[in-house]
Amino acid sequence: MPQLTNESERLDWRKSKRSMNGGNCTEVAAAPGTVVVRDSQDPHGPVIGYSADSWRSFVMQARSGSFDLSR
Repeated sequence: MPQLTNESERLDWRKSKRSMNGGNCTEVAAAPGTVVVRDSQDPHGPVIGYSADSWRSFVMQARSGSFDLSR
């Protein structure tokens, strides 16, 4: 993943519509060639990057309920 130390501040970070105001959230942004994730309480902290294919697979599985504990 490319180094995003300074560039991460210029990205369009988004939180889930379902996140509460308690602050226990992650934020995602599209960066060149990758999707990056960070802790919303630590916006200047580390980010982790995923390929677009990996992120798409994760989102599809989350939407289908694959990660639900009640299953």
